[in-house]
Amino acid sequence: MRVRRRRRGRREAGEQRTPEGPRAPRTAVDYPQSSVDNAAIGAHGIAESAARMIVHDRHYQTVWLEGDAVVLIDQLALPHSFAIKRCATYRETAEAIRGMLVRGAGAIGAAAGYGLAQAALQAPDAGWPTFARALAEARQHLEATRPTAQNLFYATRRVFLAATGAAPEVAAARHSARLAAQQIAAEDAAACASIGAAGAHLIGEGATVLTHCNAGWLAFVDWGTALAPVYAAVRRGARPFVLVDETRPRCQGSSLTAWELAHEGVPHAVIADNAAGYYMQRGEVQVVIVGADRIAANGDVANKIGTYEKAVVARDNGVPFYVAAPLTTIDPACSSGRDIPIEERPAEELTTMAGLTESGAVQRIRLTHSPARNPAFDVTPARLITGLITPHGIFPATAAGVAAALTAGAATP
Repeated sequence: MRVRRRRRGRREAGEQRTPEGPRAPRTAVDYPQSSVDNAAIGAHGIAESAARMIVHDRHYQTVWLEGDAVVLIDQLALPHSFAIKRCATYRETAEAIRGMLVRGAGAIGAAAGYGLAQAALQAPDAGWPTFARALAEARQHLEATRPTAQNLFYATRRVFLAATGAAPEVAAARHSARLAAQQIAAEDAAACASIGAAGAHLIGEGATVLTHCNAGWLAFVDWGTALAPVYAAVRRGARPFVLVDETRPRCQGSSLTAWELAHEGVPHAVIADNAAGYYMQRGEVQVVIVGADRIAANGDVANKIGTYEKAVVARDNGVPFYVAAPLTTIDPACSSGRDIPIEERPAEELTTMAGLTESGAVQRIRLTHSPARNPAFDVTPARLITGLITPHGIFPATAAGVAAALTAGAATP
């Protein structure tokens, strides 16, 4: 994704452009639930040349591999500064995932895949049994970081199988692990571009889109999911407006989604999480698009806490509610949302908050001394979802729809 050119070095405090406020109420737009011609969506959707993050005149992906080091954008530094984190070992990569320096389904998956490849590259060359044990330990360590994100488990399994499939040649296993991790990242970017192509028609001229958390290119390798149709619609000449839920407690909406949209030049405004219903009730939202961390076989969706509430309010107000995700987010072994493990994050994320002082320093303050509970995700029942926007088109959020999406993916070269 393209970030507008800015002067070199870190941005000064408060430099980010102030977005426009919400527009006046407009007539609701009728959107088809699943009318996209799925067969017409190409394998790569929008041309890859358009999918480029440019920061300080350089193209970035969210995470990549340099030698045997995993390198990623430090999302904890945003929106106040742009910084790069270099993880020298797979344990450092795992801690970056656990600590949410890198977050978002696709980015977590790519980072975990690179982390396991990193472990393969650094494992001792003392024969196959020793190498295989080291690889298995690294996989277990990486998989313990974020239990809800399906892309993480998809990536570690794929890299592990690629490496062990080269047994007993350690050198070949190292090469296969690196190649598999690189393929996962490349496929993630291509899938997100196709999601943009599949969902762009849902966003009419001047439409207001509401989104929750961050499912833009910072959450994936490039393009993103929920924001990909917005970016694609803008490139086709549309002028949408985006309402950005702040997304407490970590504020991924106000700190990450708003940062992306501001640099992309997309008109937007940050709103309190509890204000979404207000704007939907006033007819100021034409479509809701969110991402997903895991999709069950029956179409239930686990996503950032607060997503379920948005779906309920959208249904009550007749607003289409779409979930955008690559097929790697689908867990066919998970029969329904009841089977999705929900991560409980530290209470400190809720009882404290960090912000920028007038002097430009980042400072954390305490909001309460009371105990807190902090589930990171909730599950939106399939019945509340208008459709699943995938790289292969839009499918119903049903068992048949999920199966059809997976079949379409399997049939694509």
